[in-house]
Amino acid sequence: MKISIRPARWGEMPAIISLISHYPKELIQKPLPKLRDFFVAVHGEIIVGCCALEIYSRKIAEIRSLAVASHYGGRRIGSRLVSACVRRARSRRVREVLVITESDRLFSRLGFRPFHKQKFALFRVF
Repeated sequence: MKISIRPARWGEMPAIISLISHYPKELIQKPLPKLRDFFVAVHGEIIVGCCALEIYSRKIAEIRSLAVASHYGGRRIGSRLVSACVRRARSRRVREVLVITESDRLFSRLGFRPFHKQKFALFRVF
């Protein structure tokens, strides 16, 4: 069965929170983004990944709350979710996208670069 990426729908926040809750509490930013900011990866009827794009202004947005169910790792779901966020940022004409992460390898592959030599703050400029 194919895994599809789409905007989150009404009633899916509990599944999103469940995915995010598997990560250490110190890595989870509070408050969580709004449902309208999320994309989800769906396998059949099951949400197996999520990622949010929080747009602060036309100048900058932030990718937040990227999570993929552990038994779905290695299928490029994270890359597809981040790419969906980047497409949304471009369609809204946001100039820069920020991500704060400990997994810089994934984001580097997707065109993000360190911000002023900060290891965990990466930007992608359009």
